[in-house]
Amino acid sequence: MTNPIAAIIAQQGWCVADGATGSNFFSRGLEAGYPPDLWCVERPEEVLWLHDAFLTAGADIILTNSFGANAPRLKLHQAENRVTELNRAAATLARKATQQHFEETGRRTVVAGSMGPTGELFEPMGALNHQDTVAIFTEQAMALAEGGADVIWIETMSSLEEVAAAAEAARTTGLPVCATLTFDTAKRSMMGITPADFAHFAVSIGLDMAGSNCGVGPAELMDSTQEILATGIDIPIVAKGNCGIPKYVNGAVTFEGGPELMARYAVFARDAGATVIGGCCGTTPEHVAAMVAALKANERGDLNPDAMLAALGKPWKSLSENGNSGTGTRKRGRRKRD
Repeated sequence: MTNPIAAIIAQQGWCVADGATGSNFFSRGLEAGYPPDLWCVERPEEVLWLHDAFLTAGADIILTNSFGANAPRLKLHQAENRVTELNRAAATLARKATQQHFEETGRRTVVAGSMGPTGELFEPMGALNHQDTVAIFTEQAMALAEGGADVIWIETMSSLEEVAAAAEAARTTGLPVCATLTFDTAKRSMMGITPADFAHFAVSIGLDMAGSNCGVGPAELMDSTQEILATGIDIPIVAKGNCGIPKYVNGAVTFEGGPELMARYAVFARDAGATVIGGCCGTTPEHVAAMVAALKANERGDLNPDAMLAALGKPWKSLSENGNSGTGTRKRGRRKRD
């Protein structure tokens, strides 16, 4: 089994993943609360537009528009019987975009089949169990593979149980498997997992790539990434952070981090040792273009913690002295990659 992402890293030392889905679709007419996954069949031209925009910006990896296309999430919209249809369509669109990009530029890029959390809890706190959850994700993973995904990309997870089930399902495709957790609740995931915990777990279950995504902002994402890197695990590490804090201004959600901030973050992430670098909520093709340009313009060096603090700010500013967080908590079911 070859890993096309590892091949890109071997060639240039790093690779860039794409950015957000939802927030980029909002400007194209997506209504709040409506699942972007359905656009794969309802408005495929918009999905292709976003993939092409990220590829043109220089992204090496594009994630399929299938983050919430698992049965429990789709059931909220009476679409739980459309898992195979939507995921196959999502991967087919991404494959079409990468093929067209190759024909126009000669640059080969990677389709990562995105699988987000179910939004449900595991026993004894909830109804999920391992066997049923593996079945849920197997349906999604197989459809993504059938549609042309090169890699299965498990993202925005909070529990090790759900990662384990999703990874077991993903391995049935024979494709490389990546998984990322979100650390935004007192420097842990919502279920209390630390970055170091996850790093060791990722190796124990045989993930091909692992890291963190989403969360609070670039400063916090870098803090989590450094903790993962400090464990010394020998697989590509993913850093895919939000472009700052979202704010509601004049009836629209905006993010405080501009392309310059994300460009600096990208260089810090690479210098820290991350080899797959991208953006999450709020990250536009313009942000990704700035990140790619900065990585190309700045040779890899040693991480400068003082420069990073000055550029990105202090991480976890909301944490009190006793380690409790007053603001960084998550609501279950919140959609990521916005």
